[in-house]
Amino acid sequence: MTDDLRNNVTRGQTWQRLLFILLFAFIYTVAEIVIAAVVVLQFGFELIAGKRNRNLLDLGASLSRYAYEILLYVTYNSDRRPFPFSDWPEEARPKAAARKGSRASGTGSTRKTRSRGASDTATRGTPSDETSPR
Repeated sequence: MTDDLRNNVTRGQTWQRLLFILLFAFIYTVAEIVIAAVVVLQFGFELIAGKRNRNLLDLGASLSRYAYEILLYVTYNSDRRPFPFSDWPEEARPKAAARKGSRASGTGSTRKTRSRGASDTATRGTPSDETSPR
């Protein structure tokens, strides 16, 4: 073995990181299960009550951010260890989910509308370009 390789293999920080990766992989799995439960509960709540549950929205957003922080750490994109070794992620829900629980129309569409000029009539009936990069 070369000296560099020997130093890398025997470095305690590398092995400690592996232990944290295993720990956070387990925590991530638990978080996935809880997120799946939130999805099912939120769907049931909207199906029965006709609106979204604010507490479930907050929990889903918080757990999603936490899962993202775990993924950043275990993929070496961040050296900051997630909760419980640092603060719980700040709440920052997407604007569309932050709306009140009801929708203006019953279609479920949250697509943004944009104003169109005179060329709108020439392109009517063609596939929408809203998914293409701008």
